[in-house]
Amino acid sequence: MQDMAKGISRGLEGKSFEGSLKFDCGSDGVIILKGEAVLTQDQDTDCTLKISKENLGKLLRGKLNAMTGVMTGKLKVSGNMTVAMRLAKLL
Repeated sequence: MQDMAKGISRGLEGKSFEGSLKFDCGSDGVIILKGEAVLTQDQDTDCTLKISKENLGKLLRGKLNAMTGVMTGKLKVSGNMTVAMRLAKLL
C-alpha cells in the first residue's frame, strides 16, 4: 500500500483534492486523499471507496472504469458522492 500511496502522491503533485476520500482495501490497508496529502493511516473521511488492492491498482492505471467497478460490485461507495466524483477528475 505504501508503494501505491507514493505513486498516487507523485500523480497528484501540484494538485489538491477537495474533501477527503478513503480507498479501503480491507486487511491490505487504506489510502487516504486529503487536500494535498496522501496518507496510509486510517481515519474518518467524507467518502469511502471499498475496493480490493488488485482492483485499486487497475483503477489507478486506467484498466478499471470507476462506474463499471460500481456496477459490477468491484467498487462500493459510501458517504459523500460529490467527493467521489471529484476523484474521476483526477484520474
